Amino acid sequence: MKASQLRELSSEELGNKLADLTQELFNLRFQHATDQLENPMRLQQTKRDIARVKTVLRERQIDDL
Repeated sequence: MKASQLRELSSEELGNKLADLTQELFNLRFQHATDQLENPMRLQQTKRDIARVKTVLRERQIDDL
């Protein structure tokens, strides 16, 4: 997911997206620990998506100040 796509979402939608990605990361880590993860790159991609969402949320927080 690109940052430009995330900037088009509302803050509430970003919060929901962050919760979904966090849950997905937990599931991926669990699969990795039990050697059931088929694509280990999904771990890295999910972490980066979480970072992008947090960055956009922080940008909005700074703009409100």
